[in-house]
Amino acid sequence: MQVKVNVVVGAVAALLSGAAMSQDLIVKIGHVGPTSGAIAHLGKDNELGARLAIEDLNAKGVMIGGKKAKFELLAEDDAADPKQGTAAAAKLVDSKVNGVVGHLNSGTSIPASKIYSDAGIPQISPSATAVEFTSRGLKTTFRVVANDGQLGGTLGRYAATTLKAKKVAVIDDRTAYGQGVAKEFEKGAKSQGATVVGHEFTTDKAVDFTTILTTLKAKKPDVVFFGGMDAVAGPMLRQMKQLGIEAKFMGGDGICTGELPKLSAGTMADGQVVCAEAGGVEGEAKKSMDDFRAKFKAKYNIDVQIYAPYVYDAVNVLVDAMVRAKSSEPAKYLPELAKTSGYKGVTGVISFDAKGDIKNGALTLYTYKGGNREQIAVVR
Repeated sequence: MQVKVNVVVGAVAALLSGAAMSQDLIVKIGHVGPTSGAIAHLGKDNELGARLAIEDLNAKGVMIGGKKAKFELLAEDDAADPKQGTAAAAKLVDSKVNGVVGHLNSGTSIPASKIYSDAGIPQISPSATAVEFTSRGLKTTFRVVANDGQLGGTLGRYAATTLKAKKVAVIDDRTAYGQGVAKEFEKGAKSQGATVVGHEFTTDKAVDFTTILTTLKAKKPDVVFFGGMDAVAGPMLRQMKQLGIEAKFMGGDGICTGELPKLSAGTMADGQVVCAEAGGVEGEAKKSMDDFRAKFKAKYNIDVQIYAPYVYDAVNVLVDAMVRAKSSEPAKYLPELAKTSGYKGVTGVISFDAKGDIKNGALTLYTYKGGNREQIAVVR
């Protein structure tokens, strides 16, 4: 008889345990980035930032609407290709994700944002900088970095005022990001009296730039600006060296990575490259960023490339809005997300304006010396 009692008690305990587990609220966070292709190192960096955020949130035991939330990451690869990006977005919508962090590139983020908007799913990009991303009135679209207007314009003004460039040449890769940041660079440089002596075009998959560089060399620019990513900038720097072009080389966040010295095969002269990261911390916030970088390195045994900390913050901003709304349902927490103000992340204070852009977005200017990236300044 005692055996039967024990069996019954055990069964009841199991049922109660199962009931308790069923009370957990499953929250699916989607992440999309290029984890294959030429800039896979950047996409993987972003994805690891998302995985670290999910792990930390689950360790905290976050409560949403009186239920303990269990967070799951659904990660997709868009290979930095717009068509693959929209397919990834559709897949996440079908999977009924509660929110999305991504995409990395403007060229994939922009078409994907319409899919998320139509489904009512909030999207925060940690790195898409094209002005168009947030200028179309989509209520589900946000970003936690400055846009191309700020980034390209700042670099253009810096070229003319600080680097004293009189003649600048521009190359862009014809992507949404590359064209956007190049256009804003031109505006900024011209506003301070510099002359644009040439604007050439390439693609995000090109490897030979001899023709366009030879054309620009004849115009003797003080600065060559490239709108594109590091996978193209590296070979371009090598060929500039081969052709004897000694101009400064500038670019946006797409080239401002720890991989650029390797991709250029050591041909960069100290101080030759000046780039900007569409984010920046100073003062008290610098410690939180440094702590994140150390934690990331300890966890994955690799250094942060660029945007892992912004991905980490984006995931946490989504969840903070859910907590405030007491719901993980997109329609219920979206209004709270739009109201985000004064959120203290590892990248600094995050507040959104009416378009979904970060308010007072900072930029960090860098150069490279001895193969290492060195900070020049943080500007707003």
